[in-house]
This record gives sequence, C-alpha cells and structure tokens, in this order.
Amino acid sequence: MLLAIDMGNTETKLGFFLRDGDAFDLQKTWRVTTALRRTSDEFGVLFRALFRGADIPTESVEEIVVSSVVPQLDRELVTACAAYFPRSHAPRYFRAVTQTLLEVATDRPTELGSDLLAGAVAARLLYGDPVIVVGFGTATTFSAVAGGRYLGAAIAPGIQISIDALAARTAKLPQVALETTDAAIGRDTVSALQAGIIYGFVGQTEGIVARMRREIGASAKVVATGGFADVIAKHTRVIDAVEPYLVLLGLREHYTRAHAQ
Repeated sequence: MLLAIDMGNTETKLGFFLRDGDAFDLQKTWRVTTALRRTSDEFGVLFRALFRGADIPTESVEEIVVSSVVPQLDRELVTACAAYFPRSHAPRYFRAVTQTLLEVATDRPTELGSDLLAGAVAARLLYGDPVIVVGFGTATTFSAVAGGRYLGAAIAPGIQISIDALAARTAKLPQVALETTDAAIGRDTVSALQAGIIYGFVGQTEGIVARMRREIGASAKVVATGGFADVIAKHTRVIDAVEPYLVLLGLREHYTRAHAQ
C-alpha cells in the first residue's frame, strides 16, 4: 500500500492509497500543521495516532512518496518513516530535476517547488493540456502547463497571510472568518473585510487566468486546489474544477510511473 506525503510550509497532507490491480485508490487523507521543530519521534507518534484513528495498521504501508518544500524536516521525516513504517521502503522523493512526467521549461528548474509540479502533473492527467492550476495555500500560485511542459508560474501572497497582515497592521480591524458573501458592499466591518478579501482574490484569480490563457491558449482548463479553493470557486466561473488532493494524486502518478519502469 502507498502513503503519499505533501509537506508544505503551513500544512502537511497525507494520503493513504490502496492497491486495486495496477492502480492505487485514495482511501484516507489527513491534514496536520507543519511544525518546523518536529522530531522523528514526534512524526512517529503523529503517524501512529492518525493510522490508529482510521483503523489502518502502519504495517500495511509498503511504499512512501514525498513532496517537500521544507528541507529542514526531510531528515527527520525519513528517520520516522524507517522507524514507524517497518515494512516500507525508503521514501521516494518527488523533485523537479529528477521526475520524468512533465518537462520543466522554467529558467531555473531546481527552484521549482515539488508541490507545484506534482499538482500540475495531476491536473494535466485529469483535465488535459493546456491547463492552469491555482493553488490557494500559504501563497496563491498560478501554474501554467501547455504542450507537455511546465512553463512557469505566478506567485502572490496567500489569503490567510493577507488576512493576518491586515489585522496586524490595523488596530481597529479584527481577525475574521473567511465566509462566503453575495454582497460586494459590506454593511459593517466584518462583512466589509469578507467582501474585500473574497472579491479581491476572485478578481486576482480572474485577471491572472485571463492573461495566462492569452499566452497558452483560451481552451486551458482551470483547476483549483488548497484550503480556500472552494470558497473562491463559489464566486467565479473561471474555475472549472476544485481538486483538494491534487498534489497527492500527482505523487501517486509519480510513484506509479516510476514503479512501472
């Protein structure tokens, strides 16, 4: 059985895949906070608790594939996997310079985040080429894929970062929950903040997607992922699909292709 780990700056997502013939089906997912000082034993305690809660024995994990943009935690993660998944092989890391699923046509491929590329791989597999992937995570990212090539990206501050910065720099503005709203004109402070944040990011998404489509083709599908994807997608027609586990699906494809060779 396969465990996929997407270790991001803010959150770490895990996906447990069951083998069905030559394919792997996503059976269970978890989301936990990425803690920069987490030790291998703390990883192990976390793994055991999550698997026990889902009634999945850790011994069932045979293969592990990882996307990580937090290199300072890689050593601890590898050590934890060896100790707490006793039947698994060493984790297989997904990296832009070693993968063969998608040509990276950026000027500096080594700088490309593995999560952006894994998401692009899955989006192209599911929705065709060309495709644009919008990630609503720590940063808001826009990845462009066309002709079997990862062409590049646009990166902007993420939604939660923007909310935190606004609240920190303005004494009278509170932290607010990001809830959907149908009105662009807020009638009090909270609704005004919600309208500005939601429709501000909707406008950003529509504007960048329109420019990217002019560069790679108007037929490009747009796939959104990340914690706030469903909130923004409710307010724009430019997003064709929301796939919350896009990176995990890309990691599965990387393992499946590499294992088949």
